[in-house]
Amino acid sequence: NEPWAMTFLPDGRLLVTEKSGQLRLFNTVTNATGTVSGLPAVAYGGQGGLGDVVLHPQYASNRYVYYSYAEAGTSSTYGAVVARAQLTLNGTGGGSLGASQVVWRQSPKVGGQGHYSHRIAFGADGKLWITSGDRQQFTPAQDMTGNLGKVLRLNDDGTVPSDNPFFAQGGVTAQIWSL
Repeated sequence: NEPWAMTFLPDGRLLVTEKSGQLRLFNTVTNATGTVSGLPAVAYGGQGGLGDVVLHPQYASNRYVYYSYAEAGTSSTYGAVVARAQLTLNGTGGGSLGASQVVWRQSPKVGGQGHYSHRIAFGADGKLWITSGDRQQFTPAQDMTGNLGKVLRLNDDGTVPSDNPFFAQGGVTAQIWSL
C-alpha cells in the first residue's frame, strides 16, 4: 500500500516501506509479505510518511537498517528524520526493529507536508549520504544555518566527518556536502 522504497536483504528478500508507516518483508520466492514492527510514529500526509530504507554496508555483521520518515514537530511543523535500528527476522515471515537511534534530523522543521526528499545511500567509503528537500520554502538551499535543500554527508552513526567542506563551521552547517 503506497510503497515508497525497497532494499534487498542478503538472502534475496525485500524490505519495502509503505508511506503510511509500515515496513514490509517480501519473500521473492513465495510471494509472501510479512510485517516488520518497531518503527516510530510517522507523520503521514502530503508528501510525508515513511520513506527510504537501506542496509548498512556491514549489515551481515551488525544487522543495521537505516530508514527515513517525516516526523511532527510543534505548532504544525514537520521535518524528515533518518534513523537506524537492528533488524531481527522471525520464523513467520516478518521481523522487528530494535531500539531506534536517530542519526539525522531536518533543521529547521517547517509548516507544510511537501518536499521532504530524505533519500539515503551509503557511499563506497562507508559514509551516509542524505538528500534534504527544501520543504517548499524555496529559499533555504543557500542558507547555511539550516540543512534544508542540501546534500549531506555523515558517518554511519550520525556524526560529521572531519573532511566535510564546512566541518569547521560546526553545527548543522558541518553536515553540508553541497548546496
